[in-house]
Amino acid sequence: MLQKRGNAVKKQVVVIGLGRFGTSVCKELYRLGHEVLAIDTNVDRVDYLRDYSSHAVVANATDESELKSLGVRNFDHAIVAIGDNLQASVLCTLMLKEIGIAKVWVKARDLQHQKIFGKSGRGQSDSARKRNGHPGCAAYAL
Repeated sequence: MLQKRGNAVKKQVVVIGLGRFGTSVCKELYRLGHEVLAIDTNVDRVDYLRDYSSHAVVANATDESELKSLGVRNFDHAIVAIGDNLQASVLCTLMLKEIGIAKVWVKARDLQHQKIFGKSGRGQSDSARKRNGHPGCAAYAL
C-alpha cells in the first residue's frame, strides 16, 4: 500500500538480511520516511535496527509460513540482502514472488548468484557495483 508523505509517496519495504548492505538500505529507507520491516536470523542485528526501522524481527526468511505470519504480502517492495547463503537467498526470493510482492530486489554477491538470477529470464541487473570494481556483484529486480 502506498501512502502520501508530503509530495512524496511513502512505500512499504521489507528488507531481509541485515548485514552491511541490508543495514544501510534499512537505515536510508527509514530516514527517507518509508515503512521498513527488517528481518534477519541474527538477534544482535535485529536489535540494532529497531531504532532504524518501523519493525525489526528475528525470523527465518526461508520459512514461507513465517513470512506470511509477518504480513509480508502486504508490502509493495522487498530487498533480499542475504549474501552469505545462496540457497537461502534463492528460496526467500522465490517465496516473496509467490506470496505476491510486486517488486523484489536481490543482492547477488558473486558470479554464481548473478547467473541464477540473470538466467531466470525475469531479472534486470543493476550493475553499479560491477562498474565500481566489484565484478561479481549486482542487484536484480525480479
